[in-house]
Amino acid sequence: MSFPRDFTWGAATAAYQIEGAAKLDGRGESIWDRFCNTPGKVANGDTGDRACDHYHRWPEDLDLMAALGVRAYRFSIAWPRIQPDGRGPANRKGLDFYRALVEGMLERGISPLATLYHWDLPQRLQDDGGWASREVVDRFVEYAALVFDGLGDLVDTWITHNEPWVTAFLGYGYGVKAPGVADWPQALAAAHHVLLSHGRAVNAFRDEGGRGEIGITLDLTHVTGEPEAARRLDGHRNRWFLDPVLRGGYPADLVELYEERVGPLEFVQPGDLEEIAAPIDFLGVNFYQPAVVRPSSVDGPLALEQVPSDGPLTAMGWTVEPTSLTSLLVRLKRDYGDVPLVITENGASYDDPVPDGQAVIEDPERVAYLRGHIEAVERAVAAGVDVRGYYVWSLLDNFEWEHGYDRRFGIVAVDFENLERTPKRSALWYRDLIAQHSEGS
Repeated sequence: MSFPRDFTWGAATAAYQIEGAAKLDGRGESIWDRFCNTPGKVANGDTGDRACDHYHRWPEDLDLMAALGVRAYRFSIAWPRIQPDGRGPANRKGLDFYRALVEGMLERGISPLATLYHWDLPQRLQDDGGWASREVVDRFVEYAALVFDGLGDLVDTWITHNEPWVTAFLGYGYGVKAPGVADWPQALAAAHHVLLSHGRAVNAFRDEGGRGEIGITLDLTHVTGEPEAARRLDGHRNRWFLDPVLRGGYPADLVELYEERVGPLEFVQPGDLEEIAAPIDFLGVNFYQPAVVRPSSVDGPLALEQVPSDGPLTAMGWTVEPTSLTSLLVRLKRDYGDVPLVITENGASYDDPVPDGQAVIEDPERVAYLRGHIEAVERAVAAGVDVRGYYVWSLLDNFEWEHGYDRRFGIVAVDFENLERTPKRSALWYRDLIAQHSEGS
């Protein structure tokens, strides 16, 4: 494969999925702590209370990355570690943990990419309405300022939010993720407030002389199928977030649909869209699978259903079709111009062998998945798309949200009985890919 000389090869995780230490050093309750302790919400009643215990084992995990040649690490900061109730001064022990983590990265030649929000809203803010409430926008900007001040001398690449679509629609619309609300008016308000908090945090970063680059990560998909249905799902999943961030306005066809089927978008106030469109330095793209859709009468306001795939699937039931990633990246350049792109998540869950003393765990399906999708990125780069990096999801097997510990995305296996880490074949394949690229650059 051939990639630009300065292409970044990284791995990604999220705080709640790996850190554990849920009640240590002043950390407050998050919406995921509450959701996990609500019967029936998470498989097997699993929680993130211990997870991979990265909070204590981070030196070992950084050593793993260094041994694999990983050059960059995308991690998220747990808001409840910094502000236990979502308000007030920074919890010093929380900032100290992330300072030590980042210093450890830098000592090992690993570049930090910090995500401010990966779904762990302080529960106290949810009690006051959460992302459906406009007040949370100001709370997020205050939190961001504390983190910029506490870590800005070490971190020079930032992401405001991970996957606003998931935060809003899976958290407040379909209710399958925390906080478990199933109310479309709240979901639309939440989507707007997440985007508004993003724009305001970007402006605060600039106004305060923030060092380095800042962007946002969207989970995007390539949609095909019956034309009108495909356009509607593309609007809901992609354009509802891309257009305000990169064009300064919501797509008119979706505004019309939502106002007709959900209600007036009264949460949009004068000046909001200008703030949301604050210039970003890069766009993070999370990609897992394409979508093929057709009309349906059962999917709420969208009236869509996904067409089952007859091709290969991951353990999540997700379609494996790498060419769709090339199509998506080319489309982003065509429709939104030359905004720099970074693949901030891409990976797959498979039913890997249980760790049992093996030196390496064989996961040929994941190797094939990663190879196919990295080749898809290479084709997009060859077509002139400005893709600057790739972060595999995920470094470790971890707490996979409502699926608990039943789903494994890691290139490194974790035995959740003793927390031992074992590399999978995919980790060694990725190590060799990075090394070959280094030799050829």
